Amino acid sequence: MAVCEVCGNDYEMAFEVRAAGAAHTFDSFECAAHKLAPVCDNCGCRILGHGHQADGKFFCCAHCARAQGHTSLADNA
Repeated sequence: MAVCEVCGNDYEMAFEVRAAGAAHTFDSFECAAHKLAPVCDNCGCRILGHGHQADGKFFCCAHCARAQGHTSLADNA
C-alpha cells in the first residue's frame, strides 16, 4: 500500500501523479487537487478547470481577474 502525502491515509488504491518532474502519491482526487491545483489570486479557491492567467497570476474566472485589474480577460460560454 502507499501513503497519501496530503492526509497520510495508507490506502491500497492510492495512485501516483507526476507533475513538474516530481512524483506525488494520493488516495483521492480531492487530496491531489488540494496539493497540486493552483489557487485563485483573488478569491483563494482551487482552480480545477482551465482558469485564467495574467501577469503571472492565476484566476478562477474573468470576474476575479477583473477585480485585480485585468479587464481584457473574458469567460467562455
